[in-house]
Amino acid sequence: MTHNEVLSIALIIFMLNVLPMIGLYGMFRKASVAGWKALIPFYNIWVMISIAQRPKYWFFLMFIPVIGWFIALAMLIEFVKTFGKFKFYEHALTVFSAGLYFIYVGFNHKDTFKGVEAVKSYKKSSSREWIDAGVFAIVAATIIRTFVFEAYVIPTGSMEKTLLINDFLFVSKFSYGPRIPNTPLAVPFVHHTLPLINTKSYVEWIKIPYTRWFPSPVKRNDVVVFNFPAGDTVINRDEYQSANPYYDVCRQLGNGNIDIGRKIVQNDPDEYPLVVRPVDKKENYIKRCIALAGDTLQLKNQVVYLNGQPTSLPPQSETYYYVQTGGQQLDETVMKEEYNLDINNSDEIQPASGSNKYRMLLTAAAKEKMLKNGLAKSMEPELDTSVAPWQVYPHDHRWSVDNFGPIWIPKKGATLTLTADNYPVYERAIRTYEKNTLEFREGKFFINGQQTDQYTFKMNYYWMMGDNRHGSQDSRFWGFVPEDHIVGEASLIWMSYDKGIRWSRIFSKIR
Repeated sequence: MTHNEVLSIALIIFMLNVLPMIGLYGMFRKASVAGWKALIPFYNIWVMISIAQRPKYWFFLMFIPVIGWFIALAMLIEFVKTFGKFKFYEHALTVFSAGLYFIYVGFNHKDTFKGVEAVKSYKKSSSREWIDAGVFAIVAATIIRTFVFEAYVIPTGSMEKTLLINDFLFVSKFSYGPRIPNTPLAVPFVHHTLPLINTKSYVEWIKIPYTRWFPSPVKRNDVVVFNFPAGDTVINRDEYQSANPYYDVCRQLGNGNIDIGRKIVQNDPDEYPLVVRPVDKKENYIKRCIALAGDTLQLKNQVVYLNGQPTSLPPQSETYYYVQTGGQQLDETVMKEEYNLDINNSDEIQPASGSNKYRMLLTAAAKEKMLKNGLAKSMEPELDTSVAPWQVYPHDHRWSVDNFGPIWIPKKGATLTLTADNYPVYERAIRTYEKNTLEFREGKFFINGQQTDQYTFKMNYYWMMGDNRHGSQDSRFWGFVPEDHIVGEASLIWMSYDKGIRWSRIFSKIR
């Protein structure tokens, strides 16, 4: 556990336990209960339950993950009611002041203990019932969305045909450990921008360093939702955002020279309004984890090699192949049922130059079946030559999207020797993600002002790629995904829609 994680957890413990203890000391004394009982963790909760005369099983429910959070909030409100606190703002202060309101109630001279009878005699208005229910629903949904799971919809075809446009997913936050928001003061249910008024949905008065409870590593081939690493700076117009990232625009404007392009953007703020976002407010992306921290990755003619060994494509991943058949007629029904290929769709199949040769969009499973069944005499992948080398990470190595690397994925605790050749590969991780100053001048490296060519990484990193290899903006374009950008694992499709409900996809597990 890092120093920042220890400090963050210590701060949370202080806010949730120590501050309430101070207030409870005064409140217990007003209730004619010995003040020292407020200073014993967990026992003070039992005493609160007894004073408020709530069911004793509440105490045990508080230790159940997620459910316990709601029970704890309810317990605090039930207890403060015994001091005559029934107004909405008083309950809001109880929940959101981190114990400060308890200190106020416990030590001012006007608030006295009213007892359970006062609670029983108080009647809420119908409007107040609705308000309380609404606030509870918002708090409950926010906690669940932050720490348990979140709904996500597939906006693009980058993961086809594993995931389709308008697949609605559940993303598990528990898979890799719940991540504490970097910017906890934010409007609920809104990611980074308030609709209509187009302003930030969060404030940065309080910033929490990267902290993840009960962390668990990402596994190879997991389908992962993460914050877009290159989304720290965006051009805040609909046609840009993460669909046309700021850094790509700068390279396009500079014809590959990002510094020239950056000056063009900065000198025209009306055309290119810039917004800088913290990690947790970057756009969400979904891709498959292809390589883990410590792996060495290389692509050769679309085939991914990890640590020198070739790997297989995910079964429903798709790419174009040049397929030569034996001359037999292609049956529409067979092609659809056996190979998931619509022969009437020119985007999926079209004639190619050569005898009995076609350009086909096939999944990995369909490719293997076609070769096994003998429909295809020969097959070779179509290589994408449309992407300029300066568009491919790290933008100066003359790699392509289908022939890439080798590249080593940074691992926490591993030490890298910096060279002029690998500097472009790792400089963003060292400088931006791990927040160091890094300079390369006169053939020498300077990290945080000290000359050295050695750097030890503080985080694990991952390599993410879309299953639709020629229709995906992924690590081949912007590099590594740091562990602090990981949101959760895509686990289940709960709804799918395309001109009607796709019933066969509902409640299907994502593989």
